[in-house]
Amino acid sequence: MEEPKHEECVMKERCAHYCTCPMTLVHRLFSGKWKILILWYLSHQTLRFSDLKRKIPDITQKMLTNQLRSLEEDDLVIRKVYPVIPPRVEYSLSESGKKMLPLLEGMYQFGIGYFNTHPKVFKQKCERIEEELTDEQ
Repeated sequence: MEEPKHEECVMKERCAHYCTCPMTLVHRLFSGKWKILILWYLSHQTLRFSDLKRKIPDITQKMLTNQLRSLEEDDLVIRKVYPVIPPRVEYSLSESGKKMLPLLEGMYQFGIGYFNTHPKVFKQKCERIEEELTDEQ
């Protein structure tokens, strides 16, 4: 039987202090096709539902609602309802959500670096996205 590598032991030891590995928790918080984009757009300003829908045109209304509810349940997003007719609802990052800003900025910077070092891959992905958008219309 093969002994675990030193790195595996270190990782198990680091996670042993918690009921679940902190990376598993972060993965769960970020999981969802659109959560990272929603958090990114809210990192710059408070937005209404329709503003988010405009910024992420490929997301369905139901999916946006579900993703926002999940982010709110996880205390990453604050939903503020104004008592006016028609009701006005705004979304912003909570204090916990704001603590994710360095992660989001790091992901953005990685994307820029990846784009600069892999322009052919990026160009192919952009062309595929354009084709999908054209097919949907």
